Amino acid sequence: MVLLRAHLGEALRRARQEQGRTLRQVSADAAVSLGYLSEVERGQKEPSSELLSAICMALDLPLSRVLTEVAQSVLVAEPTRLTVVGVGGVAGKNAKDIVDAA
Repeated sequence: MVLLRAHLGEALRRARQEQGRTLRQVSADAAVSLGYLSEVERGQKEPSSELLSAICMALDLPLSRVLTEVAQSVLVAEPTRLTVVGVGGVAGKNAKDIVDAA
């Protein structure tokens, strides 16, 4: 199962670390508790849209960039469903769903 909060946390932590900033610095700039920000980065909490916006502003990152990165990460991680059609190309009881765990 793909957890959005885990991918979101990874993206935020990566951005913070690339900037060479500490949890303390970003939490102060975002007006979010250090413990809460830590839980968000570890994928244990899913921030509200307001808190996510505040964290992105503290990181000087457009929210759209973070969401795009998360969407791409989820796309790669989630299994895709393929339908295999039985003999003669007839769907129905011969069709089977296959989960591709690529």
